Amino acid sequence: MPRYTVHVRGEWLAVPCRDAQLTVGWLGREAIKRYVKNKPDNGGFASVDDVRFLVRRCKGLGLLDDEDLLQVALEDNEFVEVVIEGDAMSPDFIPSQPEGVYLYSKYREPEKYIALDGDSLTTEDLVNLGKGHYKIKLTPTAEKKVQKSREVIDSIIKEKTVVYGITTGFGKFARTIIPVNKLEELQVNLVRSHSSGVGKPLIPERCRMLLALRINVLAKGYSGISLETLKQVIEVFNASCLPYVPEKGTVGASGDLAPLSHLALGLIGEGKMWSPKSGWADAKYVLEAHGLKPVVLKPKEGLALINGTQMITSLGCEAVERASAIARQADIVAALTLEVLKGTTKAFDTDIHGVRPHRGQVEVAFRFRSLLDSDHHPSEIAESHRFCDRVQDAYTLRCCPQVHGVVNDTIAFVKNIITTELNSATDNPMVFASRGETISGGNFHGEYPAKALDYLAIGVHELAAISERRIERLCNPSLSELPAFLVAEGGLNSGFMIAHCTAAALVSENKALCHPSSVDSLSTSAATEDHVSMGGWAARKALRVIEHVEQVLAIELLAACQGIEFLRPLRTTTPLEKVYDLVRSVVRPWIKDRFMAPDIEAAHRLLLEQKVWEVASPYIEKYRMEHIPESRPVSPTAFSLEFLHKNFIKIPESGDL
Repeated sequence: MPRYTVHVRGEWLAVPCRDAQLTVGWLGREAIKRYVKNKPDNGGFASVDDVRFLVRRCKGLGLLDDEDLLQVALEDNEFVEVVIEGDAMSPDFIPSQPEGVYLYSKYREPEKYIALDGDSLTTEDLVNLGKGHYKIKLTPTAEKKVQKSREVIDSIIKEKTVVYGITTGFGKFARTIIPVNKLEELQVNLVRSHSSGVGKPLIPERCRMLLALRINVLAKGYSGISLETLKQVIEVFNASCLPYVPEKGTVGASGDLAPLSHLALGLIGEGKMWSPKSGWADAKYVLEAHGLKPVVLKPKEGLALINGTQMITSLGCEAVERASAIARQADIVAALTLEVLKGTTKAFDTDIHGVRPHRGQVEVAFRFRSLLDSDHHPSEIAESHRFCDRVQDAYTLRCCPQVHGVVNDTIAFVKNIITTELNSATDNPMVFASRGETISGGNFHGEYPAKALDYLAIGVHELAAISERRIERLCNPSLSELPAFLVAEGGLNSGFMIAHCTAAALVSENKALCHPSSVDSLSTSAATEDHVSMGGWAARKALRVIEHVEQVLAIELLAACQGIEFLRPLRTTTPLEKVYDLVRSVVRPWIKDRFMAPDIEAAHRLLLEQKVWEVASPYIEKYRMEHIPESRPVSPTAFSLEFLHKNFIKIPESGDL
């Protein structure tokens, strides 16, 4: 018998349908009847039959026709909402679709799996899990480790041993012994009470990353969770049922308690949950719609689900991957600007960087040579000023290898810490099956990822700081020899005048965001947890800094391409012409002023999707193959040939260049 889950004025109602010929209008009326059934004032309606309403899907918010048959208009167990005429939207109403859900508008259940063992997850893997590209399964070795770990917990309970968090309270209540018959209630109370976060919920990608990372940590076999429960959690992930996890509330020790508690709350069927099928709804209904049952927590399992640094680390993982992508592409954008400003390539000479051989600096200089080498890629623009009297360029052009280079090395350093954290056990107490005991420690403290992500923000910000100065040079006619603000009929048209202001505003905002959050600490839990990392804010602001960097470089990319227009018919090098063509495929040249924000967003999207890197990198790698004697091993963030082959990117033949 079909059944539908209906949202009426903040309540979710399960409405069975016995007759396949019933209509959408009947479903709405039946839901309202069930809603008012237990209301002392009849829900405020004089008569249910007189209520006027609309019915719409929760997913996509599409309106439904009252006369349509349910079997035609809806799928079994679909989620719908009844909107009563005259009702005002409550300010605290949870929308049917969260911010960023457009990413899931074409969601398809993945067919491929990643096998987690707790030891080998990479930042790339976690980002792909967040995007919904894979389901999860455990390796046989991981399953055995989880089972042996649980046997230790079962032994503790059977022998009535006093162990923190298993047979005692938490934090200040660590000395309070809990009766055996209340150990399961203890775990549920822990999850409920610690679900105290505030702010917007994590978007689906980030919630998937958080859940996947917690599964990976549990798979290590040091948490004491049962294999049965862990497999239930994996089923929830594979169904893309994502709990409502507010982004604020963690101090980063004892782990990310508040966000992970919200994650666990959805798993036990409480709070809100989202899936591509349902949108937002009560967790118990979302689970039921996917044929899943709420997790019933055994002793220690609540603590196993919420104690760790996975919020900091999963957001940090996204930050590292986005930072790597924009750092690579910043070199390409800067090279294009150098061409437009008629700069020299002498500052990128191999010998200069050989005597100061920082890995990042050497690699960035190499990329500039690969894009600008006039012997390899003839440039009509470069040829036009070959015999000019300029001796050297401004620092924003000449010092790109030194400035961009240290950003690359910073990212490599942070990525190493985040990768270690991805595969670390961060619970307390830790369960060591080989010793048959539990040990209390401090692996939950988020200082490592917090400090690293503060450093990442400081490092990556410099890409925007130097980019904004290059935008100034492009827009300033006394520095660029181009029309003011890169537009004809200046005065009538303002061109890039305010786009540059936007870049300056973002750089200024980043300066405040780069203040380290991990230098702060506030004592919590009645001075039991008397030093914390504030890593949650370190991760969130690192992502904001990186987004601003992407946006500033998007503006520079547009400005450089607009500068090219004033140098035509001269052409730049082949790889940079490919970049120009890519930009022009989504943004046309400025002949006169127009609404600019959509163009900035289009360029930002090219950088987010790494399209700029995709068109230029084959030329960089071909140049590398042809200049191996002068090339050092690339930095960990550099795009390798191995990665190119792995991802089926074709390297052009000589004739193609």
